[in-house]
Amino acid sequence: MKINRVEYFKNLLKKIQKILFHYSLGFEYYRVKDYENAIKHLTKYLQLQEDEGAVYRTLAKCYEEMEEFQKAIEVLEEGIKQAMKFNHPSMAQEYQQWIEELKSMSF
Repeated sequence: MKINRVEYFKNLLKKIQKILFHYSLGFEYYRVKDYENAIKHLTKYLQLQEDEGAVYRTLAKCYEEMEEFQKAIEVLEEGIKQAMKFNHPSMAQEYQQWIEELKSMSF
């Protein structure tokens, strides 16, 4: 079976645009403090695309602003895994420090 390369790349472009749409929209919702919609789109982005760790910062901040500290910690823990996987140890360290701060805020 021969693959139609034009169709393959057209489909790939649609997929990429969808991924970037969720990332961009999620970040814009975050900027206007609509954290629930930001979470929805950033989570969808992470379902479609592996991230090196940076998007976890915005997602965790959404949960922190909503005072869902345990959820923010879980997101940061996943962010640490991704940061280490992609060789970003300073990001992992930043997230670990943030987790410690969040644990002191949780009750």
